[in-house]
Amino acid sequence: MTVYSSIIHAAVHVPPGRQSVAEAEACFRSHNPHVALSPGVLAHMYGLSARTVAPAHEQPSDLAAHAARRLFETREITDPSDIDLLIFTGILADMEEPATAHVVADQLALNCPVFDLRNACNGTLNAIEVADALIRSGQYRRILVTTGEVSTRASRWSVDDPADVPTALPSLSTGDMGSALLLEASERPGVIGSRFFANSWGWRAATLTNPYAHHRVLGQLHIDSEQLVKSFSGMPEKVRGAIADLGVKVDELDLVCVHQPSVAFTKVVCEWVGVDPDRVLATFPAHGNVATNTIPLQLATALETGRLRRGDLVGMFGFASGASAGVVVCEW
Repeated sequence: MTVYSSIIHAAVHVPPGRQSVAEAEACFRSHNPHVALSPGVLAHMYGLSARTVAPAHEQPSDLAAHAARRLFETREITDPSDIDLLIFTGILADMEEPATAHVVADQLALNCPVFDLRNACNGTLNAIEVADALIRSGQYRRILVTTGEVSTRASRWSVDDPADVPTALPSLSTGDMGSALLLEASERPGVIGSRFFANSWGWRAATLTNPYAHHRVLGQLHIDSEQLVKSFSGMPEKVRGAIADLGVKVDELDLVCVHQPSVAFTKVVCEWVGVDPDRVLATFPAHGNVATNTIPLQLATALETGRLRRGDLVGMFGFASGASAGVVVCEW
């Protein structure tokens, strides 16, 4: 019998803390009295209203574990042996060693194999690709994909030169969150296929350097939005070609999920993909750029609001720094 994989459920943990754009701008001004920052610039440039902020004592693993517990409760999973593999996809990890996946698994009392998988904001999409392949091979039957981001802690509050403001402001639009996806073996094709592409020459456009690469000095989040858009050169055509290669038309998709680092970029991605922006659940304005949580957040929101039902055709599109682009198509 041919084995396929299906995404069974999606859950998120939204931290209770909130920071309005006015509060973020006020904090930035207090650190940079030499910079004239217009009121409402974050709303004007990015479409942000407020962003989610995790409690100071919680780490990426905590947020991921919260989301996983919510998923377990919904799916009535009580036996740790029901999970065969755990993958953690967060950009920000608890530590360099060991893998944060171990910390998440320990919190959930799981005894299965684990590993971290990282590819900027496309990490979760890549994990779906990997989980699908592992399930199809027969190696695992049920895989938990988790992530947690505390991106607000990478906010770049100070700049030495006013000219650096444009590369610092995107860091003030990030949000904290945890999420979890559950994939399992099925007799029907759930994950229909995936395709990924890379323009690695564009890696300099958005960076957060490892402190060990700079002699234990914490790096700063630096995003050159113009160069980041340029780094995706040629990828929209490849993604549209991938959809056709998978035997799917965009108009046939019941739900479209795209990575949302800002309202403006969401519209650009929709144009690249060939989708009306009104078809996409807007998550950025109320949460910020929640990085690897963005796609799971849209799936979970669609489930909770009745916009996603079993049998629906779903297209998930990711454009991340590096640069990388990917698409995953599944029948829910």
